[in-house]
Parts: sequence; C-alpha cells; structure tokens
Amino acid sequence: MIVGERLMVCRLRFAPHVVTPAHDHPHEQITMIERGRVRFVIGSDERIAQAGDVLHFPSGCWHGATMLDEEVVLIDIFTPLREDFLKQDGGASTNPNGGSW
Repeated sequence: MIVGERLMVCRLRFAPHVVTPAHDHPHEQITMIERGRVRFVIGSDERIAQAGDVLHFPSGCWHGATMLDEEVVLIDIFTPLREDFLKQDGGASTNPNGGSW
C-alpha cells in the first residue's frame, strides 16, 4: 500500500472464488486488473473484467466482486484515503521523504 496526502494505491491478491460483498463508500475508486478474471456487480449490472481492464467507481457507487477460477491481483486507487484500510494494515510505513511504501 502506498499512501499520499489524499490518495492511496493498494495491490491486493485474492484466491479463486473469493467474494467481496456489494457495498458503497464515499471514496472514488479506480480498479486495474493485473491478473485473473473478476465478475463485478456495478449498480444493477454485472461485468466480467480481466487482466488489462480498468474500472472506475464514482463516490457512492454500489459495487462488489467475485473472483473467478484463478488467483486475482487488483490495483485499487482511492481518493480520499480509506482510513478503514489503514486501520486493518496497522498504518502505512512512511519513508523519510514524506511518502509511504
């Protein structure tokens, strides 16, 4: 996880068939699929995304994901910061130049 002042980037790995229940949040989100295939629920629609696809979820957008038949690697970008993610990770490590890694 890399954390800036108003933006964070998370690289997430999921086993096959993991489900992230549909939800919404006030954060704007961009998701890039690095590896695997994912069935996304976006509002009342469904979409299969695969490596190389990029999705945008505006603030308040109802969405969820089901990993399909292989490991999935996602890059999630959020603004503003997801404070709930920081609490789960125990906080990001800050480098001496003011950024995080």
